[in-house]
Amino acid sequence: MRKPQGKRATGLLALSMLIVLVLGACSDNLHVPFFVGTHAFSVSDKTQRKNLRDALEVLQSSPLKKSGYYPVQRMLAARRISTILIEDGQKAEAARFLSSLAEEHDAYEAWYLFAAAAVYESMDSGPIAQLFYERIINTLPDMTIEGQSIHRTCLAKLLQSDNRPEKKAVWYREFIRRFPDADEVGPFHFLLAKEYEKLGLWSQAIEEYRQFLPYFGVSVPGYPDAHDYARNIVEFNDSPKDWTYPDLDELVNGIRRAIVARSPQKLRTYMSKAGFFAMSWYKEGGEDANSNVLFNFSNFMTRGPISVAPTLDRSYNDSEAFLRTSGWTGYIPLWYLYFRRVNFPADPKVHGNWEWAGIYFGEKLQ
Repeated sequence: MRKPQGKRATGLLALSMLIVLVLGACSDNLHVPFFVGTHAFSVSDKTQRKNLRDALEVLQSSPLKKSGYYPVQRMLAARRISTILIEDGQKAEAARFLSSLAEEHDAYEAWYLFAAAAVYESMDSGPIAQLFYERIINTLPDMTIEGQSIHRTCLAKLLQSDNRPEKKAVWYREFIRRFPDADEVGPFHFLLAKEYEKLGLWSQAIEEYRQFLPYFGVSVPGYPDAHDYARNIVEFNDSPKDWTYPDLDELVNGIRRAIVARSPQKLRTYMSKAGFFAMSWYKEGGEDANSNVLFNFSNFMTRGPISVAPTLDRSYNDSEAFLRTSGWTGYIPLWYLYFRRVNFPADPKVHGNWEWAGIYFGEKLQ
């Protein structure tokens, strides 16, 4: 009876040895996982498996953990591990691994969360990335990596996202306060003002437009006429606004009387004192605002009578209107006077009134 048992034991030993030999021979071709805590790592490339093993050994090194160099060595090893995982197509695993390292709250906690957010962003998981960016700004001190402030980069990332105006206003204010010398500050004053507009905070919006005006020549993405817009808002706010009329007919009839009386002084009283323009229909681009002081109607009223159309142009609508006039002195005797409704919710008393906003020279484009 003992003989069969001996044979069985010998057979099991041989089988065990065979398994060891096979695994040893094939270990370079199998995805043998490496474990760190609850994380299992496996990559397909032979060279990368060795690099992964070496980096993981740094994380598990007891002597290194007792030294003062461990936090930076841990961060460098984590960077290498996450790079290997990403190159192996394991972005989700890389993101989870990086975020788990932040749980030890060492000096590189912000970097681990930032790196994880960047991976999620590359996976088109923007909302998850934003949670990490907000967590870094709200709960962790700033740190510099490769010469860049992580807080500054996180704020810039959040401001590129589609978020509620109240949140974006907070982030714009924080960026401007903390990084006043950054190139983005000029445009951010304008963009913060736009967020205040959405929130109905007009006094704050106007102040931000005022702060933006000294940044002349600075472009704002998506707003090619940003300076004209900001200047007009500020000028309108600072003006008496006594040239606006609730009734368009009253405004037009006053201008008619001034023209018939050939009174340039009276005509000037009806002009908008904020952004009044005079330009050709054929000019490309936005309005060219002219100085109200330099625009002297007396220079254009030196010849015969000036005729005024009996009615507004047929293109008249609820927000803008044109009045055809002719006989002005100069190269182009035909002018269209342009009227528009005032869009200034900051002052309900004038919002929706009519103003004489400018002049178009020449025959109206059809």
